[in-house]
Formats: sequence, C-alpha cells, structure tokens
Amino acid sequence: MAPQDPSDDTSAHEGSVTTPEDRTINEVFTRLAAMLYSGADSESVHQALVDACPTLVEGCDRAAIMLRERDRYRTAAATDAVAAQIDRLELRVGEGPCLDAIRDEAYQHDPDLSDSVGPWPRFTAAIVAETPVRSAIGYRLMLDGDKVGALNLFSDSPNGLTRKAADVGAVLASFSSVAMMALRARTEATTLREGLQSNREIGKAVGLLMAAHRVGADEAFGILRRTSQELNVKLAQVAAQVVAGQEDQYAGRLSDG
Repeated sequence: MAPQDPSDDTSAHEGSVTTPEDRTINEVFTRLAAMLYSGADSESVHQALVDACPTLVEGCDRAAIMLRERDRYRTAAATDAVAAQIDRLELRVGEGPCLDAIRDEAYQHDPDLSDSVGPWPRFTAAIVAETPVRSAIGYRLMLDGDKVGALNLFSDSPNGLTRKAADVGAVLASFSSVAMMALRARTEATTLREGLQSNREIGKAVGLLMAAHRVGADEAFGILRRTSQELNVKLAQVAAQVVAGQEDQYAGRLSDG
C-alpha cells in the first residue's frame, strides 16, 4: 500500500484535531504537563514524550523525536535502539517519512513498508532489511512558525499504524510542539536572567574600579576587558571576582572593627 496522502484528510492532522476522550490519554498528558511546570530538563521531557507513544497509540511499538538544528539533524529521544537506528538510516539514505514531515510541513504515513510501493525506495529497503519495523508515521513539529523536527512513530506489523492511530499520534505531535515551545520560553527566560545578572555584576565592577583607580567609566571597563582577555575568562566572571573581592575586604574590615 502506498503512503497515504496528507491532503486526503488534512483536517484530521492539523489544528482541528481534538484529544480523544480516553482516561489513559488524559492521565498521560497531565503527567507530561506536570513535568514541564516542574522545570524538568529538555532531555527528560523529550524522553517522556516518546515513551508515551506506545502507551497511547494503538499499534505503535517504538517512537523517536528527530530535531533539526540549522542544517543538522539529531535524535533528541528514542524509546529504544531500533527507533534511534531508524533515524540514522533515514539520514543515511537521505529520504523517508520523518525527513519529509520536517521539510514539507505535513504528516507522512506509510501503513505498510514491506510492499515496496512508496516514494522512499532506499529508506524502505533499508528499514525492511535492517529492522523489524513495517509501518511508520512522521509528524512535523513546529516552533514559532519554524519547522524544527518530527515525532516519528513505528510499528513492527504491516498496517500496524491505522488512520485511528494516526489521529491519536497527531494529538501527541501537537502536544509535543507545545511542550517544545514551553522549553524554549523557559530557556530564553533563564538566558535573560543570566544576562541581566551579568550586566549588574559588570556595572558594579566598573564602579569599584573607577573608585579604586580614580579613572573614568571607559577606562575602568577597559581594565576589565583586558583582564578578561589576558586570563581567557569571560568578562562577567572577571567582574564577579572583582565584586566578590571587594565584598570580602568589606567583610574583613567589619570583623576587625
């Protein structure tokens, strides 16, 4: 059977997809959301997402998340070695449902990889020859309008991933995109806080050097920059050491008094 054309049923795999009324699915989504709110790292979140796929998607035996970072692809998480191997095979032959999902902004579903009919002959031949997988779906993951990766589901049975399974997988893919947005927002917030803290430390250090050496702000900043270059240490770290040294001296004077 040839891969199903996403244009045949786009409503089932785009924004109109709704979460199936299933207690297990709701419980898993609640647990995944709790991980995000608790501050779990990206590796743990990615792993939890792929581990949920065999539990929630009927016929799914394994899953992986492939991410694109500029022109490079990497497997961010996989349920097992076979799922990770499939990602490597796809990159090796340069074609497959996961890559097409990322590049074409559509989901790609090949119900039966063993029938040799499909747009990815090299991928299909490699999968059938080297793995037990016989059915695959790739869903593109979007982040702020960018195509950043794919959630990939695999079944060891021909026709193991049905249209119903594809619908549930689409919900997981949507949730994965939301989770990645939350991870990015948290990373950006952390970076901003660190940047503000660094700027405060640099400002304090410049003020201390101005007072200690009786120089202007530009010259004091130049002292920091030259020291940073000579020691091969980040400017913010040098500034923090200057501030810490001054605080130690102040604390010493207080104890002596």
